[in-house]
Amino acid sequence: MRAFGAASAGASAGATSAAPLVAVPAGGAVPRHVAIIMDGNGRWAKKRFLPRFAGHKAGVEAVRKVTRAARAMGIEALTLYAFSSENWRRPAEEVSDLMGLLRHFIRSDLDELARENVRLRVIGDYHSFSPDLVAMVDDAIARTAGNTGPILAIALNYGAHAELVGAARRLAERARDGALDPASIDVGTIEAELDTHDLPPLDLMIRTSGEQRLSNFLLWQAAYAELLFVDTLWPDFDAAALADAVAAFGKRQRRYGGL
Repeated sequence: MRAFGAASAGASAGATSAAPLVAVPAGGAVPRHVAIIMDGNGRWAKKRFLPRFAGHKAGVEAVRKVTRAARAMGIEALTLYAFSSENWRRPAEEVSDLMGLLRHFIRSDLDELARENVRLRVIGDYHSFSPDLVAMVDDAIARTAGNTGPILAIALNYGAHAELVGAARRLAERARDGALDPASIDVGTIEAELDTHDLPPLDLMIRTSGEQRLSNFLLWQAAYAELLFVDTLWPDFDAAALADAVAAFGKRQRRYGGL
């Protein structure tokens, strides 16, 4: 999917701040940075003969469970693919519903994020949203900017191709203006221009729902990330599922092209 959800119908607007007790998987490293392509909301709803909106609503309860579990497990950064630049192609009513759910999430969960010392980051061009929503996102980012704990990065109107094109343009402009020697451009120069420049290197990329593609998400950052594709639909992905994913990560050998 990559569409943002909100609380399930039975959840209260003021979510509890207590993170679930999640055991850190033994025998392996915990990834510093995990990214998730949250896919399957629509199929989850269809299986239950519910409208797609119900799947998106259930999806945010999964967001809450997983973000709390990630904090409890010591994951430094969690990046969630909430709304892609391609999601604008969806029916206008569905896009409007998703924007409303994002507003609801900010209103209901920002206090918890601030209280739990979480720093909210947004990657992508969210300034294309309506002015009131842009203001809400700006306020949420500013309110948590001084926090020193884990990072929750939300990808809003994000596409990796656009991210890389933007980085190339900025570097080209600097070179044109004489502020950058093209011969000095290296991996670090490019990474400094990416939306994720202040996040740890990506260790683990998870996609739910059984699909096995990256869908224009963190293409540069995923170069040496471990990829994990699970059949679970996003609304059913919970703390235990995240723990299983981290345990699988811990068993892998990361060679980065070496022996």
